[in-house]
Amino acid sequence: MNFLLALFAGAASAFAFQPVGWWPLMIVAIAALCELVARAGSLRQALAVGWGFGLGQFLIALNWIATAFTFQNAMPAWLGWVAVLLLSLYLAVYPMLAAGLAWRFGHERRLALVLALAGAWAITEWLRAKMFTGFSWNPIAVTLVDTHLLNASTIIGTYGLTILVVLIAGALWLLTHRCWRAVAGLLIVIMLAHFVPWPEQADRQAAARPFRIVQPNIGQQDKWSPGYEEIAARTLDKLTIQGPPVTRLVFWPEAAVTEPLEDGRVGAAHYTETERLRATRSLAAGDLLLTGGLSFTSHDGQLVDGATNSIYALEPLGRVRGRYDKAHLVPYGEYLPMRPLLSAIGLSRLAPGDIDFAAGPGPRTIQLPGDWGKVGFQLCYEIIFSGEVVDRRNRPDFIFNPSNDAWFGRWGPPQHLAQARLRAAEEGLPIIRSTPTGISALIDPHGEVLKSLPWRTAGFIDGVLPNALPPTPFARHGNIIPLTLGFLLLIAAIALDRRRRYSAI
Repeated sequence: MNFLLALFAGAASAFAFQPVGWWPLMIVAIAALCELVARAGSLRQALAVGWGFGLGQFLIALNWIATAFTFQNAMPAWLGWVAVLLLSLYLAVYPMLAAGLAWRFGHERRLALVLALAGAWAITEWLRAKMFTGFSWNPIAVTLVDTHLLNASTIIGTYGLTILVVLIAGALWLLTHRCWRAVAGLLIVIMLAHFVPWPEQADRQAAARPFRIVQPNIGQQDKWSPGYEEIAARTLDKLTIQGPPVTRLVFWPEAAVTEPLEDGRVGAAHYTETERLRATRSLAAGDLLLTGGLSFTSHDGQLVDGATNSIYALEPLGRVRGRYDKAHLVPYGEYLPMRPLLSAIGLSRLAPGDIDFAAGPGPRTIQLPGDWGKVGFQLCYEIIFSGEVVDRRNRPDFIFNPSNDAWFGRWGPPQHLAQARLRAAEEGLPIIRSTPTGISALIDPHGEVLKSLPWRTAGFIDGVLPNALPPTPFARHGNIIPLTLGFLLLIAAIALDRRRRYSAI
């Protein structure tokens, strides 16, 4: 019975994420989880409760993954729901571990249970971002992006906000049991986090750095259709040149150009040069285009043996100013793990083509010409990994995050945007998002969306690049801060548990 209640609570908590965004549901759901863990008669029952909670949450919140399977012909679309189930069964292991630790150190002392659950949840979310290439989508912290507590991420990051979510829920649960002293202590911590001041704007004059974000509303069902590339190119060109002639930094989405912009094969230079010229034909003198594109590699000069999913900085006439290769690739999307085995049973990757993408070296900063400053890159879902989005030795002035959210159905794009907002607030950097079908946006360094284009809408956003903030404490130290807090909470829970045992002797 407790397992079913946990499953229901987890499913309800999924509606705290975008696009629904009822963030108090997460607080209530985790408070219910605290009660269910406390009622568990054994460690095994507590683990089952945590696993059920995670399973319910991920099954509902990750429904968008099934949509991706409808855009390819190599596998049946119903396999998408199997993928959601299998992934949820795995991801639920991490809440299970957190619940198990909470029971182990707090089943006889409620405050210890709350502290252990908060610390363990943050640590296990960090582990989820690391294990098996990582999948950190939808940390529970992301439910706070529309609250003032978002500002606390400048110090404690995403996993620190996760701790706050659990502490708030724990305070609510303790309140129902009239644990007044424990509630008072937790409320003091929560209020301190609430009143963290916003970082000050950098003391420098903002340069006039006009930009245009283009959203062509090209669906995944059309992008790779034979002959469609010219229609897509005309759509991008039309949106790029509309309005008065102003020198701009222009942003196009991931894979806006579907033919390779660089190719290592002998004799391919003419074709890639033609593609770069076509991509930049709408640029005026002084403009610069940042666009998603592909590159091919060939060791023998004859056959394609590798590819990269990249971002190109292109000047007029197709000159390459810089390039970034995606480092954090999507398993089963951009490469097929254990390819010999899985391809033999009929599985393939979701992106078109039979060659797996190669991973780039990681975050990179490029100096742009003129007053546009330095740009860092995070391609598509790379932006979800807290503490891994910036080259800390060469801090950029802003981050460009092109994405192809056309894969992600109705729920994926707003969830993706919310996580980009977390990165902006953590790092104190503006983020530019350009996607084919939405949601494209300008995010300021406080994590607020200044301008956006709705889902499935063609259009563009004009604006001026905001200044970055000075490096935040999180930007300087990364996840050392929240992980330290997580372990300290676990230690405090263990200390409370031992104190109870010694006092009982």
